[in-house]
Amino acid sequence: MLSRATIAQFTSRRLLRLYSHVPLRVPITLPNGSTYEQPTGLFINGEFIPSKQRKTFEVINPSTEEEITHVYEAREDDVDIAVAAAKRAFEGGWSTADPEFRARALFKLADLVEQHAETLAAIESLDNGKSLLCSRGDVALVSKYLRSCGGWTDKIYGNVIDTGKDHFAYSLREPIGVCGQIIPWNFPLLMWSWKIGPALATGNTVVLKPAEATPLSALYASTLCQEAGIPAGVVNIVSGFGRIVGERLCNHPDVKKIAFTGSTNTGRHIMKTAADSIKKITLELGGKSPNIVFADADLEKAVKSIAFGIFFNSGEVCCAGSRIYVQDSVYEEVLEKLKEYTETLSVGDPFDENTFQGAQTSQMQMEKILKYVQIGTDEGARVVSGGERKGERGYFIKPTIFADVDENMQIVKDEIFGPIVTVSKFSTVDEVIAKANDSVYGLAAGIHTKDVNKAIDVSNRIKAGTIWINTYNAFHQNVPFGGFGQSGIGSEMGAAALDNYTQVKSIRMSIDKAQY
Repeated sequence: MLSRATIAQFTSRRLLRLYSHVPLRVPITLPNGSTYEQPTGLFINGEFIPSKQRKTFEVINPSTEEEITHVYEAREDDVDIAVAAAKRAFEGGWSTADPEFRARALFKLADLVEQHAETLAAIESLDNGKSLLCSRGDVALVSKYLRSCGGWTDKIYGNVIDTGKDHFAYSLREPIGVCGQIIPWNFPLLMWSWKIGPALATGNTVVLKPAEATPLSALYASTLCQEAGIPAGVVNIVSGFGRIVGERLCNHPDVKKIAFTGSTNTGRHIMKTAADSIKKITLELGGKSPNIVFADADLEKAVKSIAFGIFFNSGEVCCAGSRIYVQDSVYEEVLEKLKEYTETLSVGDPFDENTFQGAQTSQMQMEKILKYVQIGTDEGARVVSGGERKGERGYFIKPTIFADVDENMQIVKDEIFGPIVTVSKFSTVDEVIAKANDSVYGLAAGIHTKDVNKAIDVSNRIKAGTIWINTYNAFHQNVPFGGFGQSGIGSEMGAAALDNYTQVKSIRMSIDKAQY
């Protein structure tokens, strides 16, 4: 029999897997007292089924460290079944369906997300640990984005190409086929929508692996896909572990594209694996984004934006503004204001309406973040605020501010993926641009200034895919989001996302004038 210590070690990493006969739907009681039916099976070909081996793994509530439920764990043979279902659905009509049909399904799905918004938000907070403030914002963007994708279905245009009077030439944009999609644990439902939305709008089918830490919302959303009238096999969800399910998706010959959001190291491995069969790939990876405050900025507004930019979603945001650069003449003032404002943020129970920052998603992530606190302290950085775990139950960390840092410190270079921010000073525009660009990443950046000319100049010179001016983490469904450098390949959202899921076919026909 396993000791309690061994069980705790395994469950903290969600690696405990048991042979069991878990019902395909289980009632879950939420902290507000309401109950909903949580699917636990794999969603393949329009229905929930147990995995072939009937293995399950447990899902933990990060706020209480207690088990929520078990879900079925997919293995390679389950992936093969899901891919076969997706291939049949692609070839059986979804890829050539009238655009209005796909649009109606996506519009209906967006409506259903809105109707189930409170339940979906509660599932996210229960499973991920994020505050309801964050979860509700995620769900709102999910419905907006799915509706936007529905609007694109009949706007996948080709072109007529003038190649001279002796030929008629044109191009088409066609769907790719079965898309393997792998999403992270920090924004489970939002990343689900960012992946399936453009794939379905352009006529592709999907086999999606949610993160093993946070599978619940993707499984629940599958019930909404059924209700929206999306045909069986178009969307398939296979919960499981990356080294098994993710690996099989990457090397499966019938999977024509991989879309991944997660760490840069994993993205690098996916590129190598997908290269064997020359799959198309899009990667949205890590970041270490600079957030710049000039002396002429509205400092009160800038401080709130800085805090939102790093502590939102418990700091588990790929584009978090984790490197703060403040012009030297206002450095001390901004640092003091940031400290005061940060210490007003409520950290704790995600279901408390006053909570801003919930729990970290796992014990492993919490321990990694606390390790970086120690690294920063050992490197000589000064802890201005936070720097410790909050409470003894749940994976909570106080928002942490480091000052007196230099560019060579690990806490400045590494993506920590938690509520830790470094603050340093600069004097000139050229100096801060050099510091901002001194990173292998290039996902996002923030600029705070009242000078429009300066804002545009600095935006043009920073090497990042998204620049926010006098705001941060301000996403919109029509605005592309993607990274430079080791932050990824391709863009999510907006018209740019559609390019990731289409391939161009050119047709050129000779005109035989002798016939008339």
